[in-house]
Amino acid sequence: MLARPSPKDKPVSLFVTCIVDMIYPDTGMSVVQILEHLGIPVDFPMAQTCCGQPAFNSGYREEAATVAKQFLKAFANAEVIVSPSGSCTAMIRHEYPSLFEGDPQWGPLAERAASITWEFTEYLVEGLGIEDLHLKLPKQEHFAFHDACHGLRMLGLGSAARTLLENTENAEIHDLEECDVCCGFGGLFAVKMANVSNAMLQTKIENIEASEADTIITGDASCLTQMNGGLSRKKSGKRVAHIADVLASGLPKGK
Repeated sequence: MLARPSPKDKPVSLFVTCIVDMIYPDTGMSVVQILEHLGIPVDFPMAQTCCGQPAFNSGYREEAATVAKQFLKAFANAEVIVSPSGSCTAMIRHEYPSLFEGDPQWGPLAERAASITWEFTEYLVEGLGIEDLHLKLPKQEHFAFHDACHGLRMLGLGSAARTLLENTENAEIHDLEECDVCCGFGGLFAVKMANVSNAMLQTKIENIEASEADTIITGDASCLTQMNGGLSRKKSGKRVAHIADVLASGLPKGK
């Protein structure tokens, strides 16, 4: 079992991830706004790139290790690493130690990075013990949750995001049928097995349409992209949002 030092009273280094950096930068800013609202110092290591997950999941371990080494160098001075992605967090926490197992130089660095890396909602609820951010959404909204695969199965996420939103004023939470079933993205899976991926997506879209919620919450931008693409093509009025963006919309004005 990996030792997990307490993240309390320590500055945070934000690992924003590729897809957030390139497509959803506002989600990264939402994380920063919430952490700063809590009085937590946040820095952004400019040398960060990818965690190496795409190459690793495709079987290219050497190439993944090359990218992972850049991550380890970029975050060498971090005390706590927080990411708005369950899949990227799972890569660092679960795959880095095995990727560099037996390596006298990189092995200890990988173990250290794994021990101090947290998914965003996990960091708040389990790391800091904060269940109520004292937020109020601008208006009454109806939400349901999609549990992204890596976060749910590799990190044990599921309750943290729900707890934070349940304690947010003007947020009403509804059920989503098969909320813990894959949306069909799976990285390269969606490219290599497009027909299967699309069939899984269509089932997810049907469940979203049947839900009382107007907005589906997830903690992974890749799932968000997959589901919003399907909803857009169906010309649905429903959308998927990242938990950080929804929570940040409830911050006191001017925060």
